[in-house]
Amino acid sequence: MMRSLVTTALILTLAVAVATPAHAGAPTEQLKTQVDRVLTLLGDPALKDKPKDKRAAVRKVADDIFDFGETAKRSLGRHWAARTDAERDEFVKLFGDLLERSYISKIELYGGEKIQYVSDKIEGDQASVQSKLLTKTSTEVPIEYRMLKKGERWLVYDVIIEGVSLVSNYRTQFNKIIQTSSYAELVKKMKSRQEEMGSATDAGRRV
Repeated sequence: MMRSLVTTALILTLAVAVATPAHAGAPTEQLKTQVDRVLTLLGDPALKDKPKDKRAAVRKVADDIFDFGETAKRSLGRHWAARTDAERDEFVKLFGDLLERSYISKIELYGGEKIQYVSDKIEGDQASVQSKLLTKTSTEVPIEYRMLKKGERWLVYDVIIEGVSLVSNYRTQFNKIIQTSSYAELVKKMKSRQEEMGSATDAGRRV
């Protein structure tokens, strides 16, 4: 479930915006701007036969869309408080790398779906952007992007698809591993997954 939700959430972030509210706030406008950057990269003829360069460029944009540190902290939940500064830094790097690799590896699956931004709501340094995915079969899928303001930027830390939260899904998985085994085992599994994805990426580059 976690893997399918991650895949769906990351692909949906690439969906083309077909309508934006007339009075859209900064969160919606910034999200749309970054998504448009990704779509421009995907359609750049100069990068068509340069998958390595394309992925590197998309990775940079991903850093301007997602707050990987906040997502990692919220996904670890109550176990975050017990971690040392070194453990937190390691976890954020592992988590961010895994999310980024998932994001980049799925960009080829984008099939031209459309997304309609409905509204946004700002409360202090937090915001939520309500939207609807319009599939090719005319089905509407509600999506909520939850964002935090960092300086002048609004960054996504959670994506909720039909009421299912990316962060909550990860938190359930992580909590289960820690409770049935240990935090060390969770890190071990994440490192193993990172190596698997790295090997797969390298193999793809050699093809």
